[in-house]
Amino acid sequence: MKHQIKGRGLNRSGGHRKALYRNLVTDLLKHEKITTTEAKAKEVRGMAEKIITLGKKGGLHSYRQALSFILDEHVAEKVFSDLAKRYEQRPGGYTRIIKLGPRLGDAAPVVQLELVE
Repeated sequence: MKHQIKGRGLNRSGGHRKALYRNLVTDLLKHEKITTTEAKAKEVRGMAEKIITLGKKGGLHSYRQALSFILDEHVAEKVFSDLAKRYEQRPGGYTRIIKLGPRLGDAAPVVQLELVE
């Protein structure tokens, strides 16, 4: 039994999984919309919302915390300037998952993860 195991393994090692999450969050915040599998989207959603919350909080410490996870400095600047202003009145729930159907190659459920307006 898997007691107290949180998150999905996605059949990857820990470092590979962390790199995947960092890339997906960076791309989501950069393009505001990504297409990926449902399991990956559900894992990344919470991480992206935490980064946006850091942007709303502002300050140097929050900026450095965001930079420790986000791979691109321009994306971090976008979070702290554009996205923080867009979501300043919203208490949470910055992302939306839209199901697109199965992928042709392996029938994996594909979704579109996007930032809400």
